[in-house]
Amino acid sequence: MLTQTALVLGGAASGKSGWAEAMLEKGGRPMVYLATSRVFDDEVAQKVAIHRKRRDARWRTVDAPLDLGPALADVTAQDHVLIDCATMWLTNHMMDGNDIAAAQDALLAALRTCAAPWVIVSNEVGHGIVPDNALARRFREAQGRLNILLAQEAALVVQVTAGLPLALKGQLP
Repeated sequence: MLTQTALVLGGAASGKSGWAEAMLEKGGRPMVYLATSRVFDDEVAQKVAIHRKRRDARWRTVDAPLDLGPALADVTAQDHVLIDCATMWLTNHMMDGNDIAAAQDALLAALRTCAAPWVIVSNEVGHGIVPDNALARRFREAQGRLNILLAQEAALVVQVTAGLPLALKGQLP
């Protein structure tokens, strides 16, 4: 059971979302799932469907692809919030041409004032090769900086690989 703020990192299909969901489900609190994904094609639609299928009626899902502030302000201290995921949130802002620094500042401010414990899932994208195009390199750098900022805010930072959690900061529940 997670009762604190947490950042859950991992690669694509590493099991990070499932691990985060399972930890929140053990807590007995009402759970709020802040979904950041936009569905632009069948592949993303299938992934979203898999995620939705994993969650039962105990979860309240709120679509928040860009501005997480209002959704975070709407929760109570009795809730537990899962934001899945920071990577899609960042992608949305970059693709819309938004000011990334301003968006990050707004997100961090909303996390700091959130009444409920929160968990945010994010991809670790810096382990691979250097991308061959400027947009991908900018994204990799922005994601790394965002993860650093989120790790500073979180009491617990967990790296999930092959479904297995490793605490990088704090203690696993």
